[in-house]
Amino acid sequence: MSETEPLLEVSDLSMHYRLRRHEVLRAVDGVDLSIARGETLGLVGESGCGKTTTGRLITRLLEPTGGRVEFEGRDITHSSVRALRPLRRDIAMVFQDPYSALNPRHTIGTIVAAPYRIQGIDPPGGVKAAVQELLARVGLNPEHYNRYPHEFSGGQRQRIGIARTLALRPKLIVADEPVSALDVSIQAQVVNLLEDLQAELDLTYVLIAHDLSVVRHVSDRVAVMYLGKIVELGDRDAVYDTPMHPYTVALLSAVPRPDPRRQRKRERILLTGDVPSPLNPPPACRFHTRCWKAQEVCQKVEPPLIELAAGRKVACHFPENATPDQQAKAQKAAGIDVPQP
Repeated sequence: MSETEPLLEVSDLSMHYRLRRHEVLRAVDGVDLSIARGETLGLVGESGCGKTTTGRLITRLLEPTGGRVEFEGRDITHSSVRALRPLRRDIAMVFQDPYSALNPRHTIGTIVAAPYRIQGIDPPGGVKAAVQELLARVGLNPEHYNRYPHEFSGGQRQRIGIARTLALRPKLIVADEPVSALDVSIQAQVVNLLEDLQAELDLTYVLIAHDLSVVRHVSDRVAVMYLGKIVELGDRDAVYDTPMHPYTVALLSAVPRPDPRRQRKRERILLTGDVPSPLNPPPACRFHTRCWKAQEVCQKVEPPLIELAAGRKVACHFPENATPDQQAKAQKAAGIDVPQP
């Protein structure tokens, strides 16, 4: 694998669940993502938009119903359980709830050592020494090797889960809401730990979150998801400073800013209605039922996710903060007649 090739690439990734009465739930519906080695990609959106499902598809905990997943140039979309076993060393996941992610009947030593046992690996110096080194690396006392999960706080349990994830030195970690279940005072500690580990171990992260402040703090790029689709993708600062998709604008308008003067200048956008059901998504642009910029074409033509600026992709016919040329490009890509000046 060359340095210019992405570590992970997904194209047209879909996960559809067939329900009763021939209904189809489109949890993920045509996602395209490319993740470079060593970067952190933040995946954000409202609850139910498909973020967690996307993370489980990337780690191949779920089998996609469509599309393609490539890791280091190798197609793993429909790899068998046996073929995926070596891959489990390279792709790992940190789960949202540190309380349910740890078996209460097992000691911390047994929990963190589980990857060694499953993969049949005998680390140098023995399993106990390796586990204690991992506990120390995530800021826990190595002497707590024989304690049980109920003896630890939520933040400590999440550190234990991170230690287990690091056991096999993965290249890619998908962190699914890693701090949302923690007290606010503890969240920054865990986020800083993830950053330190990334620098130390050359890790690549996909960070799934709904807390936009956390995502901005740690991400290099941000992908905004709505109802199973990516609607905006770009560099962190570009997305946060000049959001282009109306949904992104609405999300960011709700984020508190520490500077009261800047807070007063920003308009708070309240979206009307609930997120439509993925069982029956709106036609064409899925956001048009809640969008203040929606026009008739938004109900008839689906906006493609196209690059409007270097590294900046948006799926909208009428993007915000766009130049006239970018507006015209977005509409031309969708086959909309653009009046000539």
